[in-house]
Amino acid sequence: MSLSESERHIIVSRELEKAQRTFDDALFCADEGKWETTANRLYYALFHAMSALLVNDGYHVKSHRGILAMFGEHFIRTEIFAKEDGALLSDLVIMRDNADYNCFFEADEERLSPYIKPTRQLIEKIKQYIAEHK
Repeated sequence: MSLSESERHIIVSRELEKAQRTFDDALFCADEGKWETTANRLYYALFHAMSALLVNDGYHVKSHRGILAMFGEHFIRTEIFAKEDGALLSDLVIMRDNADYNCFFEADEERLSPYIKPTRQLIEKIKQYIAEHK
C-alpha cells in the first residue's frame, strides 16, 4: 500500500491523537481503580503511537506482533530508541494479554502504576521523533 505524503501525514496525525486519547483513558481508569482496563489502555496508547511512528517512516504493519517486530528491527537495533523502550512495549503486550484473557491474572495498582510514567515518556519520545523526521 503506497500512501501520498498528504495521506501519510493525516494517518500519522490521527494515530498520535488516538494515542493521546487512549493514554488519557488509561489515566482515568487508573484513577478509578480499573486496573485491567488500565493495562489495556496503556498498551493501546503505545500501539497507536508506534503505528504513527512506523507510518511516518514508510513502514506498513498488519498486526500487533508486526509492530513489535518492526519497532525492534528499525528503531531498537538501530539505536534510535533504547532497548528499554522495546522492553516496555513487550511488557505492555504481556500485561494487556493477561488482563484481557487470563482470568487468573491479578491486575492491580502495584503491578500497573509503574508503567504509566514510562508509557507517557515513550509516547512523547515518539512524538518528538516524528516532529523531527516528517
